[in-house]
Amino acid sequence: MKDFMSYADSLKILKDTINAWEKVEKVAITDALDRNIAYDVKAAENYPAKPVSAMDGYAFAFKDGLNELELITDLPAGSDKGLHVEGSKCVKTFTGSLMSEGTDTLVPVENVEVSGSKIIIKKSVPKGFAVRAVGESYKKGEILIKKGTRLTYAEIALLAELGVFHVSVFIRPRVAILATGSEIKDLGEPLDSPAQIHSSNHVGIAMQIRKMGAEPILCEIVRDKAELVEKAIINALKSADILVTTGGISMGDYDFVKGALNENFKLIIEGAAIKPGRHIRVAKSGDKYIFALPGFPYSAMVMCVLYVRVLINTWFSQEEPKITAIMDEDYKKRSPFLEFTAVNLENRDGKIFVNLNGKKLGSSAIVNNLTNEAALLIIPKETEFIAKGEVVEVLKMPC
Repeated sequence: MKDFMSYADSLKILKDTINAWEKVEKVAITDALDRNIAYDVKAAENYPAKPVSAMDGYAFAFKDGLNELELITDLPAGSDKGLHVEGSKCVKTFTGSLMSEGTDTLVPVENVEVSGSKIIIKKSVPKGFAVRAVGESYKKGEILIKKGTRLTYAEIALLAELGVFHVSVFIRPRVAILATGSEIKDLGEPLDSPAQIHSSNHVGIAMQIRKMGAEPILCEIVRDKAELVEKAIINALKSADILVTTGGISMGDYDFVKGALNENFKLIIEGAAIKPGRHIRVAKSGDKYIFALPGFPYSAMVMCVLYVRVLINTWFSQEEPKITAIMDEDYKKRSPFLEFTAVNLENRDGKIFVNLNGKKLGSSAIVNNLTNEAALLIIPKETEFIAKGEVVEVLKMPC
């Protein structure tokens, strides 16, 4: 058996070749959903900058035993009368209004009885009640959104609160996906014989790539002919930053992708001691990357996460989404390699458990093992058995 390098060593080789992704564009925040921000967003000032009412009520200066107040005026949200309140006086203050100078507490409207200009407190509140303190949301200089963050509705709302309209985001890398094999047909094409199947991995990988924040480009399927494979690879790289191929990298007579890479590009990774996908090839052409993945769909999609996502996440300054969980059943390792096995995650009482319910044993062709938001159980090379109750490491898939 070939002496493959470790997965960790292969990732180090890959990362050592990665230059910073400096392709950036400005977009309106209304068009920035799911884009990766290209800089740290810092608070320019405290927010709120002054104490603010958190509900409708009466603002006053707290004093033990005080149960009767004199109403002097009201203060709608958005107005600033420059009031200074002393003694047992109060100001009717509405949600979002500034607290008047001299006040530090707000008693809600439902806690009082109003008699003319007199406010009688029926239910007391502690000092500082219902007042948003200066800097409650964030303080000046605080990093609010880290570089590389995928912008969700929440980050976009925060940018709007900051008064930002245009934001700099990373341009999505263009990822060409090229499926190879005389046995596969594209979607919509009829199968000519029982020996043929419809390709699924190129479509699945395209969806993974989109979830990773990149732009997928689906290439035409290429039959197993050396000259066709080589031409397709060269053409795909003309319009893409990354090329992902599936099939043609193992040890067979028709594995022409491997030959095309060996002859035309600088190979940086030639296999890794992992299951699935140990025959992976990674090559470079200038600043462009070629990831040659296995042809079986489960294996191809797992390997896309293990390698292509690492490149994109490095460009976007993101960490790999690993978590720890509790094994919910015994598990016997199936190979002498580092294994990545599809599992289910279940949250029970705040704890994450791992099980293999519904996951089928067999080859790396079983794509349905990745359904239902499957994750990947990471089983170290030296591990032979995992007992129920052990803490394990899990890698989340894009979903």
